[in-house]
Order: sequence, then C-alpha cells, then structure tokens
Amino acid sequence: MSEESFNPYEMALEELRIAAEVMDLNSNIHESLKYPKRALLVSVQVLMDDGSVKIFRGYRVQHSDARGPYKGGIRYHPDVTLDEVKALAMWMTWKCAVLDVPLGGAKGGVACNPKKLSMGELERLTRRYTTMILDFIGPYRDVPAPDVYTNPQVMAWVLDTYSQIQGYLVPGVITGKPLSVGGSEGRNEATSRGLTYAVIEAIKHLNMNLKDMTVAVQGYGNVGMNAAKLLHQEGCKIVGVSDSKGGIYKADGLNPLKALEHKEKTGSVMGLEGCKDITNEELLELECDILVPAALENQITEKNAPNIKAKIVAEGANGPTTPAANKILYEKGILVIPDILANAGGVTVSYLEWVQNLGREHWTEKEVNNTLKRKMLKAFDDVFDTSKKYNIDMKTAATVLGVSRVAEAIQTLGMWP
Repeated sequence: MSEESFNPYEMALEELRIAAEVMDLNSNIHESLKYPKRALLVSVQVLMDDGSVKIFRGYRVQHSDARGPYKGGIRYHPDVTLDEVKALAMWMTWKCAVLDVPLGGAKGGVACNPKKLSMGELERLTRRYTTMILDFIGPYRDVPAPDVYTNPQVMAWVLDTYSQIQGYLVPGVITGKPLSVGGSEGRNEATSRGLTYAVIEAIKHLNMNLKDMTVAVQGYGNVGMNAAKLLHQEGCKIVGVSDSKGGIYKADGLNPLKALEHKEKTGSVMGLEGCKDITNEELLELECDILVPAALENQITEKNAPNIKAKIVAEGANGPTTPAANKILYEKGILVIPDILANAGGVTVSYLEWVQNLGREHWTEKEVNNTLKRKMLKAFDDVFDTSKKYNIDMKTAATVLGVSRVAEAIQTLGMWP
C-alpha cells in the first residue's frame, strides 16, 4: 500500500504486523489486538453564541484494558477521524506498556476548530461531549487527559460535568487538570521533560556530547515549545522551530522563549527578527543533530526520509514517521526515539496524577520529576535492549516490547466467557 493511501490506523496496524512477525506473536492475540474493544461515535449538539445549533462529530475509542483502566487524551481538531482516534488508542496501549504503568489505551476527539470557538462555545461543547461519553469513563474505567488543542481548563470542565452528575467531586476521572482541582505538579512540561530525558539517554548510548548539539523542532505547541526550552537549558543550540503556519531558522541558534513571545504576539513564530523564514518541510530537512517532530502524524515519509540529516529523531508527536520512512532512517544510521517512548512523559505523569487523586495526596514537583526520570530511563533501556536482542530499530523494538507486555497480560487473564 502506498503512503498516499495510508491513514493512521493502517499505519498502526502495519507497525503491529511488523512487531508480531519479529516476536512470533500468537495469531489469536495478534488478531484481537488489531481492533479496539469499543469505539463510540457521538453527535455533539452545541448552542452557538449566535443562537444557532451546530453538530460536531465526537469519538471515544477504547483499545485494550488488559493491563488496567483505559487511558488517553481528548483532542479538538478539524481533521479528527475515527481511524485517527483508533490508531491513537492503539499507540496508547503500547505506550503505557512500554513505560510499565498499569493502564490500557484509549483516545478521544471532537472534529472542530477550537480557534474559531468562543470560550462559551468551547465550554458547552466540552460539557456536552462529556455527558455523551459519561457511561464509558471513570477513575477505574477510562481516564481521559489533554491532547491536541485541549488544555487544563478543558479538563476542568470535564471533571466538573462528570462530578456534578455523580453528585460528588471525582478528581481521578481526568488528568492534566489545573493544580487547584487536583492536578499534578510538573504536568505541563511532562511530555517535553520525558522527551528530554530520553534524548539525554540516547546521546549517552551514542557516546556523544549534549553541549552545543543543534536542534530543530517541528510544532510549537506545548510539547514542541517546552522541548526546545528544556533542550536549550541543557546547552543545546536551537537552530529551527515551526508552527502550523511555517518556521524560522538561525544557524547560530535562537532563543526559544523569544520565539514563543513572538508567536503569542503575532500568531506564528515566522517573522522573528534575525531569523530566516522557512517551511515546515524545510525544517524537517535542516542540518541538525536532533530533530523533534512534535506536530501531527505522517510528517516524515519515504519521500523526505532520504533528506533527513539529523543524527537523532525524537518523536514528540504521535505517529510522525511512517513505517517505510522509519526503515530508511534506520538504514541511514539515524536513531529514532519512537513516539511511544519519546512522548510518554505525559501519560507517565498523568498516571502519577491519577495515583495522587486516588490516594487524595499531592506530591512535590521534585518527587514527580524524579519518578518520571526513573521511569523514562528504565523504559529507554528496556527498548534499547529489545532492539539489540532482535537486531531491530528502536521504533519496532518499542512496539515489540509494548505488545509483548500486553500479550502476556491477555494470556494470563484468559478469555471469558
């Protein structure tokens, strides 16, 4: 199948097929893991500010709960589809297993453009969507979290809607909440901090020096911006960043915080003084040591993979590299830190937030970050060891590791009735 016809779910299935072949996975388990356990489609009716009623497509997909309650974010994006959410739910299953946290995989989304909605419309959409998936979520059933274009405020609305209907506050139903209503310290930077830990560990394995390494970051939302900031603090030189409108390049390095200030003022990083404007496509092919694709799926394909010049690709987004492109990068000697490892800091701290909520505790940021670091380094080493065991690339190794842990749980539980 050509990459032009690939959708995220087909990509996820192909990654599963490759992993199953490597590990000689039981065919019955392989077949069962191809499909989500449950997929919910809802029509979200929202009263708009002008008095009209608009219908938005909403989804919640639960892939596997063999290792624990379903876990996965809710994204608001115009291009959300059922196949995309199915793929993301599957990747969440592997991600939780790779980090060895007792959770399964799920994902949710609403096909909308939140940038064109008022705060009132966004709140009404969120509360309506929550009521429509209410019977399928809960602290011991399915625990959502933020994703693309959702944030702590949106999570607070989900929490309040669920709790109002239950009749009491249930902080464990959602993660990524504001601190004032049970959120965790360190959650905002968790995904980027986990990615930074993984990059540092990769550099150690490659016997390279982190100082003055050049970095390009595609996507300047929460993950990309914080990754640029944290890697800059570690001594890296940020030579390029981009957002949905385009990017900027500066060979001798740019200040990621100034890029953020410029974006907040103008709506894009483009046009920052002293930098050259470039396209997102050009950013991916920049001369750099570390490339962080932190935007959307299918950014590195078999068409542009031969032109990637980075030594390390740390996947901040979910599914940014296609299977065919991953093979090309591996053959070029580029180390890919796969999404289900590189961006797993978010779900790891979400797990820690959930644990705090269930125990009615609140940990310090230092406690949270220390636990995150320990889990990320252990997961990196587990994936690296798996890649050496099977003589395969890191991306395939991560899927093999995740699938093997889920398969073991399925075999141990058995099938009933």
